[in-house]
Amino acid sequence: MADLPQTVDETLELLRRGDYVADRPLATAVYLALALERPLFVEGEPGTGKTEIAKVLSRVLGRRLIRLQCYEGLDVASAVYEWNYPRQMLEIRLAEAAGETSREALAQDIFDERFLIRRPLLQALEDHPEGPPVLLIDELDRTDEPFEAYLLEVLSDFQITIPEIGTIRAAKPPIVVITSNRTREIHDALKRRCFYHWVDYPDFARELEIVRVRVPGVEQRLSRQVVAFVQELRKRDLFKLPGVAETLDWARALTALDVVELTPEVVHDTLGTLLKYQDDILKIRGSEAARILEEVRAQLRREAAETVRREVAGT
Repeated sequence: MADLPQTVDETLELLRRGDYVADRPLATAVYLALALERPLFVEGEPGTGKTEIAKVLSRVLGRRLIRLQCYEGLDVASAVYEWNYPRQMLEIRLAEAAGETSREALAQDIFDERFLIRRPLLQALEDHPEGPPVLLIDELDRTDEPFEAYLLEVLSDFQITIPEIGTIRAAKPPIVVITSNRTREIHDALKRRCFYHWVDYPDFARELEIVRVRVPGVEQRLSRQVVAFVQELRKRDLFKLPGVAETLDWARALTALDVVELTPEVVHDTLGTLLKYQDDILKIRGSEAARILEEVRAQLRREAAETVRREVAGT
């Protein structure tokens, strides 16, 4: 188990050790969440690296990752706990066979922790030998408001009340990362319990660094073309803009195909790796892709000429 970072700079380095290229505002939010034991709430477009924050913290800090994947209709039985009814019924049958008829004693016996099935939220409050776990509550915006309200007790006091047993409290709070794609607004009461950060699409320089860190085998010239092409795509009116995850997938796919430079033919053949909706593919494929690629090449030529000019001026 690694020690928690003591400064924002150490947090940047910690994330970098997990191959996560973060900017300073994000590292500051992560540091404060760790130092002050508050949940970190991150919103942003899909594919911008929100979920990866929890995975990196778990991996680099040597903590267990407990993931609660949210969905519509998520309830307490799936997220927090439920009773093992088949085992309880078996216990009742055995008690009846043994002649035990006291209802009070039987109820006390079957509502014991032996029959409790612990789901992610309850697991996160338990003691773990490697230290408090990383609890990832992923895509909270997919759930409904009643479940969101239920989370208030968990995130305020890091405790869960089970009527048959009582209140279970965490000896030390878990590291909590909550993500949202903002398909609906999350209530202010929950946000107030968290440190908030919006994860936006990275600029060219940071996305290029992400590609080089996460896809080390990609050719330098190709990586610049890939990132520049994706950056141009995000300026288009598409149903689903490509995120960093799609950029990385495309870079890996092109590397697997031994591509060293983007061409209209290569873009045409691999566009489905980058765009996930047929309408978007049809809008970009063909002449539009060739036009974007030409813009990218012209932009990179200008940047290369400017770099040479500065080097000459510096000498």
